[in-house]
Parts: sequence; C-alpha cells; structure tokens
Amino acid sequence: MKTFMANEQNIDRKWYLVDATDMPLGRLASQVAAILRGKNKPTFTPHVDTGDFVIVINSDKVVLTGKKLEQKMKRHHTLYMGGLKEIQYSKYMAEKSDDAVYEAVKGMLPKNSLGRKMLKKLRVYKGAEHKHEAQQPETLNLVKRY
Repeated sequence: MKTFMANEQNIDRKWYLVDATDMPLGRLASQVAAILRGKNKPTFTPHVDTGDFVIVINSDKVVLTGKKLEQKMKRHHTLYMGGLKEIQYSKYMAEKSDDAVYEAVKGMLPKNSLGRKMLKKLRVYKGAEHKHEAQQPETLNLVKRY
C-alpha cells in the first residue's frame, strides 16, 4: 500500500467562518490552528501546507478562564536596554483582542517558513462584519467547553 503525499496542485482550499463569542482563547486557537494546518483533512501531509482559510469574527467576545485577565501579562521587548514592556491581559484584550487571537494561533503553528505560510490564511476581526463574503465561507461550529 502506498502512502499518499499531497502536492500543491491537488489541494482544494475552503473558507471557514468561526464565531469566537464566549469561546476560551486557548481552545479557539488550538482548533483554528488545526484547520490552518489541514489536520482535519484525510490528505494531511506534514511537510505541505494543506490547510484551509479561516475567518474569525467577534474576537472582542473571547473569554479567558480563571484569573488570567488579571494575572497574565503580554510582554514584548523594544531591543533597547531595560526595554521590557508588560501589559495586563485585561487591557490588551480590551484594546487589541484581534491581535491576542492572532498571537495565540501563531504560537500553535510550526515555527518555520511553513508555519508563516499557514498564518497568512488567517483573518481576525473584532466585530461581526468581515469583507470576505465573495469567498462564501462555511460557518464552522467549534467545541466551547470550559
């Protein structure tokens, strides 16, 4: 029996619409990352980008469980001496919830050129409107367990 290896020519990509309302951030990110990688398809090949496009709407309604809003910090460094900047996640989610979802999904993809290629298929919007109606995205219901 031969093992199937996908090529770029025989991949058909779909567009999926995910509503992030009342969904935990980590659970949403892991399920979206699996779709971006193509792990939900029988033609999954680890070294080929077989994933689909994902549109995430209502990112401002994503929840964090436990005390993460008060205790978790978003950190980045300016590359200057003493340039470590910290923002509390409650403020980060209020101002840039779309970036928080994007960074969470980015952290769950491979850290190489293939992962960067997969990340380009992700679109995140704060509100319920998006500009991808022409692609006719299918609505995808993800598991919302707490």
